[in-house]
Amino acid sequence: MNFEGKKVTVMGLGLFGGGLGVTRFLVNKGAEVTVTDLRDGETLQESIDALVNLPVTLKLGGHDRRDFQEAELIVVNPVVPQQSPFLKVARENDVPIETEMNLFFRLCPAPIIGITGTNGKTTTTALIGDILQRVNPQTVVGGNIGGSPLERLGQIKPDTPVVLELSSFQLEYLRSVGKSPHIAVITNLTPNHLDRHRTMKNYIEAKKGIIAHQGPGDIAVLNYDDPIVRDWEKECQGKVWFFSLKRKLDRGVFVQAEKIVLRQGTHDAEICGVQELLLPGKHNLQNALVSAVAAWLAEAPLKAIRETFRTFQGVEYRLEFVRELGGVKYYNDSIATTPESTLAALDCFSGEITLIAGGSDKGLQFGELAKAIVARVKTLILIGATAEKIGTLVEREKNQQGRKVSLHYCLSLAQTVQKAKEETRKGGVVLLSPACASYDMFRNFRERGEIFKKLVWEL
Repeated sequence: MNFEGKKVTVMGLGLFGGGLGVTRFLVNKGAEVTVTDLRDGETLQESIDALVNLPVTLKLGGHDRRDFQEAELIVVNPVVPQQSPFLKVARENDVPIETEMNLFFRLCPAPIIGITGTNGKTTTTALIGDILQRVNPQTVVGGNIGGSPLERLGQIKPDTPVVLELSSFQLEYLRSVGKSPHIAVITNLTPNHLDRHRTMKNYIEAKKGIIAHQGPGDIAVLNYDDPIVRDWEKECQGKVWFFSLKRKLDRGVFVQAEKIVLRQGTHDAEICGVQELLLPGKHNLQNALVSAVAAWLAEAPLKAIRETFRTFQGVEYRLEFVRELGGVKYYNDSIATTPESTLAALDCFSGEITLIAGGSDKGLQFGELAKAIVARVKTLILIGATAEKIGTLVEREKNQQGRKVSLHYCLSLAQTVQKAKEETRKGGVVLLSPACASYDMFRNFRERGEIFKKLVWEL
């Protein structure tokens, strides 16, 4: 693809510079780049500062139709719905529309390992990346984790491992490229982003972009324990491998006698004991299983897999230990933006739990989470747009179960952290695991997590 002298509109700079990587890439390739965003310059100042020395035109605080009519290429942030009226203008004028990830799939010379799912995909991506980097330090880890892979294209050779975390938004756009990862990994599927996809069926179809264009030489790694994901085997064009916490498999990775076992036909290989994993919780055991089979299929030796499992301490914002104060341990699980993620986090702790939850509403259901909160949580502190929605369900569940949960509402994260300190006794745990997105109060889950950690250290 030749970008020299081409007029390109980048739609969506992003609060944390989601469009920075592709903008820098295009400028380095000689393109004439216009960056446009609905947010104003003051809001986007952090991202603008990163562009200060680049010859780009900024159009902020709104979009101009001419930038979509007169451009030769549109590169759109995948969070922008395909129904956007400005993308319609581009289509009406026969202007090609790409995303950063679409461009990368078109240009990457190496086979790609793609990871998606509702929960666990960030940890799984990090685990696979850690394993493969032990074998090849040049391994590229990117997508929703690790920055823009486009800026590392120059160092990628045909045998360089490339590991990408892929969202439903990215996969929805990726269908137009006619490519899928060589190894497609699907961790699980539960309702998410229904504010964008509207129905679970649409969400699943978006996720299926990860296998839609695989061929006979490609591989899909599926969660046998998830009936939705398991059923994808019927649509896979290549070989299918499974992972399971509940069942011994003919081909895949599973748990047997507290050991993680890889089976291929009649041959079993023991990777390590379950107790050797540093990451806590059943969900992280599942992440380890899928990482093991994917990394092994990418030709990583069992020794590298074993070493990662014995040393990997997790990813930032996912059950991240912050500090212990007065005998109380504080954990940052800001990346938990679905009820299922918070359910998994609750399973990692025994004793008294103070849970901080709530945030922006993605149209998800909190009934099962409310049951678990009443059964497991001593103190619940709610914040954000979904606070009342969650609180009403918890109150109803309290009455049905006849159990006591101390319920509080706060207006700011600072109030929340202070209230958690007051309510939590020695030996207890304070867990920020919102079960919701962050956009009602924060730019993203990272900012929410950073502010939480800062507030905890200021106690």
